[in-house]
Amino acid sequence: MALRLTFRPLRRLAALLLFAVPVHAAAQPETEPFTVSEVAPGVFVHQAPYALALPRNLGFVGNAGFIIGRDGVAVIDTGGSLEAGEQLKAAIRQKTALPVRYVINTHMHPDHVLGNAAFVGPGVTFIGHRNLPEALAARAEAYVSATERLVGPAAAGTRVVLPDETVADVRDIDLGDRVLCLEAWPTAHTATDLTVLDMTTGTWFLGDLLFLGHVPALDGKAAGWIALIEELKRRPAARAVPGHGPASVAWPQAAEPTERYLKRLVADVRVMVQEGRTLSQAAREAGQSEAGNWQLFDDFNARNATTAFHEMEWE
Repeated sequence: MALRLTFRPLRRLAALLLFAVPVHAAAQPETEPFTVSEVAPGVFVHQAPYALALPRNLGFVGNAGFIIGRDGVAVIDTGGSLEAGEQLKAAIRQKTALPVRYVINTHMHPDHVLGNAAFVGPGVTFIGHRNLPEALAARAEAYVSATERLVGPAAAGTRVVLPDETVADVRDIDLGDRVLCLEAWPTAHTATDLTVLDMTTGTWFLGDLLFLGHVPALDGKAAGWIALIEELKRRPAARAVPGHGPASVAWPQAAEPTERYLKRLVADVRVMVQEGRTLSQAAREAGQSEAGNWQLFDDFNARNATTAFHEMEWE
């Protein structure tokens, strides 16, 4: 049974990386159509738009999916609001009558976890990285408040649902003739990164360890993320599902853009730190050679540079 969260005072400012406020807050059109695609037998993915959280997308701006086994279903990430989660739940019902047994969150960010409440019920186990409960509790109030502000009335009922069980290293779960391998990782994109490998089809849900199209968002350690990408690239997989980008991509080729961006950002910031440049200069200038390669670059790059600067200045 999922835990209901009683909000505690924030222990640090929430970096609302994926819920940045849009520059033009004009009236938005009706909700965008919701679709899923079958990327491998029994593996379905909703490809989110490259966008900030808005009423028309219900905050569903990160990819999510589900895997159907003989006995039940595992959901992997749930969108950025209660209504987003309800959309995903309805899509599952269109594909199978089997019960949802697991909801797995790949990391802590609101566009991947705030749909959890749609799946709360008997027999459903919520799973995340061992650091996820504390990390979500620290930012819960800010995440929900931002969702209500950016998504509007469609965010009604959105709340944080903490994991029932956590993964410290590696754990397998069986959906019935279908084993999923869950792995928790050291700090990279965040301190809560978890991957899910469907052993039957070789489909690897990498969460926000992998970005394509949408510029990466750094809320952990750049050096750790780069090192982890190198490790992940040595692992075989038939296909990967990024946290932002196409529903399915070739692996490990798809890792190159994220890795390139992070290395450029780190190289630029390191030089600036060594030269005694200021944080504001780094935020303005670091990574700018990558600007033409990514959507939402101006919404995230300065914050990425700020995070990297704080990391590099203590090297």
